[in-house]
Order: sequence, then structure tokens, then C-alpha cells
Amino acid sequence: MTTFDIVRLVAAREIRVKLRDKTFLVSTAIFLLVVVASTVLPGFFGEGGPSSVAATPGPAATALASAGLDVRTVADDASAERLVREGDVDAAVVAGPRVLAMEDAPSDVVEALSAQPPVQLLEPSTVNETVAFLVPYAFAFVFFITSLTFGLQIAQSVTEEKQTRVVEILVATIPVRALLAGKVVGGAVLAFGQIALITVVGVVGAWLGGAPGDVLSLLGPAIAWFIPFFVVGFVMLAALWAAVGALVNRQEDIAGASMPIQIAMMLPFFAVIVLQDNPVAIKILSYLPVSSPTAMPSRLFDGQAAGWEPLLSLAILALTSAAMVVVGARIYEGSLLRTNGRTKMAAAWRDREAARLAG
Repeated sequence: MTTFDIVRLVAAREIRVKLRDKTFLVSTAIFLLVVVASTVLPGFFGEGGPSSVAATPGPAATALASAGLDVRTVADDASAERLVREGDVDAAVVAGPRVLAMEDAPSDVVEALSAQPPVQLLEPSTVNETVAFLVPYAFAFVFFITSLTFGLQIAQSVTEEKQTRVVEILVATIPVRALLAGKVVGGAVLAFGQIALITVVGVVGAWLGGAPGDVLSLLGPAIAWFIPFFVVGFVMLAALWAAVGALVNRQEDIAGASMPIQIAMMLPFFAVIVLQDNPVAIKILSYLPVSSPTAMPSRLFDGQAAGWEPLLSLAILALTSAAMVVVGARIYEGSLLRTNGRTKMAAAWRDREAARLAG
């Protein structure tokens, strides 16, 4: 068998085991339900109460009041516009008639007027504030939780093989690096499959929930870039998770050994969410390998990134990923056959025995 055949065999085994795991299937279903709820329900329940409207006395004010809207009468159009800009009312009806609003057209105000007047947005925005917050949060959350879940599963699989001594049989028949590659590929395929399901369900849910077409058109390119960033970033982390699993001999020790990786994943997750209103900070985060898989797609969604920036960021991430795969593979090789307690990284790095067995 060639190395490719071995990697494919190991990856297929990892995938089959997971697809038969009821816990994995149930957690995936729950995850999808959360996505459906977060995209569909806001479209049905996000309208809130009736709009408050400023208008001069006349037929328009009477029609608005008859429709159940909160009408605030003013002396002139200038006063009505000032109330909209100051946030005291949601909209205003001025001479023309025209409807004034800040960022989004108030559908209930337009529908209440028989003439269907034009809407003038004083500060038009491509997306509303809620969507602008949720999209970066969604990218950060999906990358964090998926990488953590599947990375932990890779580590547990490696440790389980050490506990049961199955690994000694495996490395006697196949190269150690082929075994590692198979586990990483299997985990990546499962993670990518889950991401694909989440993406499809999320986009369909947003469409059913009444998301504006311009939001969906902006979301498409951001998701298209998120996929390669996710794949490359996940491979980087998966190799390190496999190394963590090889360092310990008991499942109970994985949490302690993996703490540095968990911190390296959590800090960018919170940074992207907390600093999303800081363009300089988000730009820096979009080039750091630990945070670029979420920060760069978020900048693309907001229209803040030039066309060349995701290419450069992805190249930096790919180079870092290649380096981390080499580091993870060496630690994995140097600790996989050690069964006398938890192995220190320095000892695993120096140990050449597993590398010699790998050929």
C-alpha cells in the first residue's frame, strides 16, 4: 500500500467511527437547530412594536394614527427631521410626502400611507447593527467550537490507542506520519462537513427569516473566504491536538496538556468579538494566524478589506500551518510510543525513536 492509501484508510476509519457515535450525531443536530433558531426567529419576532413617527398636522398624521402608530405632531418638517436624527422617533413624514428614517425603511409607516411615498435614509447602512455584530460572532463561534470539538476528539482518539496499546500494532505496520495524517484528514473532513451543513442551514434560514438581499450578497463572499481559512486553520490546530493526545497516557490528562492550545483558541475568539468596532485592532487580528480565520472574513463582510488582503492573510496562515504541522508531527512521533506517564514536550522533541520507526 502507498502512503496515500494508508492515509485514506486511517481517515475513513476515523470518519466511520464518528458517524456511528450517537453523541456526535445528536450534538450536530442540536447545533443545526440553534442555527435555524438564530436565523429564522429574528425575522418573525424582530419587528418589535409600532414605529414612532413625527409629522405635521394633516391627512398623513391622521392616517398614521389610524394605523396604530405612535404619531408625534410637530410644527414643521425641519423639526420632524431633527427628531429623527436625535433618535426621538423612528421616522418622519415630511412634504411630498416623503418618509425620513436613519438606516432602515420603516415598512409599517410606508404601508400606512395610501400614496406609498419614497423613503429617504439619512444615514443609510448596508447592514443593521444587529447583523453587523452577529456575523463576526458567528464566524468566531463556529471556528472556535468546531476546532475545539474535533481537535479534542482527535486527541482522545490518539490517547485511547495508547491506553489500549493498539498504537504499538499500528506503528509496526504503517508509518507514524501516515497515521497522524489520516487522523488529521479524517477530522478535517468531518469538521468541513459540519461547517457545510451549518452554512447551508444558516443561509436558508436567513432567507426564510426575511434577511435583505444585500445582506445575503455580502455574506456570500465572506463565507467563500471563510472556508479556505477554516480548512487551513483547522489542519494547523489538528496536528497540535494529535500531539497533545500523544503526550499523555490517560483521557483524564488531556485537559491539562491541551490548556495552551485552548488558550490560544479562546483569546482570538473573544478578541474578534470585543474588538470588532476597532478597525485597527481587527485589521491586525486578520493577519495573525490564530485569529485570521475569523477576523478576515468579518472584515470582508463589512467591506473593510481590499481584494489582495485575504490572499496575503491566507498565505501567512498556510505557512504557519505548515510549520505547526511539522512541530506537531515531531512531538507526535517522539511521544506516541512512550507509556511511562505524561511525556514532556522537550523529551518528545528530542526522541528520535518514533521517527526512526516511521522510516
